[in-house]
Amino acid sequence: MNTSGKFISFEGGEGAGKTTQIHLLEKALKAADIPVIVTREPGGTVGAELLRNVLQHSKDTHWDAVSQLLILYAGRRDLVEKVIKPALARNTWVLCDRFADSSFVYQGYAQGLGAEFVKKIHEIVLHNFQPDLTFFFDIPPEQGLKRLEERYASSPKSAGYDRFEEQDFEFHQKIYQGFRMLAHENKRFVNIQANLPPDQVSPQIFRVLSERFHITL
Repeated sequence: MNTSGKFISFEGGEGAGKTTQIHLLEKALKAADIPVIVTREPGGTVGAELLRNVLQHSKDTHWDAVSQLLILYAGRRDLVEKVIKPALARNTWVLCDRFADSSFVYQGYAQGLGAEFVKKIHEIVLHNFQPDLTFFFDIPPEQGLKRLEERYASSPKSAGYDRFEEQDFEFHQKIYQGFRMLAHENKRFVNIQANLPPDQVSPQIFRVLSERFHITL
């Protein structure tokens, strides 16, 4: 069994089911005696969680795409240096709900900054640091948004939609298109058919990890 730590990111549009699958994988890894931590973006450290709230939930504040990107990379660097790299050094797996690929799609593609602009910021802040593997949760935006509506309808005490979730359908279509293009161009990505019940999604993930990293889940 491969005992070295791996950095696995989970990407996709809103309502794709990433969080559910991350926790199912966390449980499976622990059952296999593989050390693992779960984190998220933006967030994962005290400072990055503050920036998450500033970016997503601050009222009467408009951040343009460049400002969003800089806020995200400030939090991202904090997460990488304080959580992800130390965990990998301990041979602990890291499961991250979103990472830099979301910036390439949300700010670079959907908001028009361009991939090269985001790439330059990434290289300045994080150099060539990337996940070992990225799962793209492939689900049409209309299905993901329907899931999102159902989630908030069943959880009236939740904080409600964030700055990105509340964008119009055209924006969410761009997000979907951007992720599909990125996944097609990058060998690090594995597409997951996400428009299925959770118990039919997780076997796809387990199979890829078992084959790729020679572990038993």
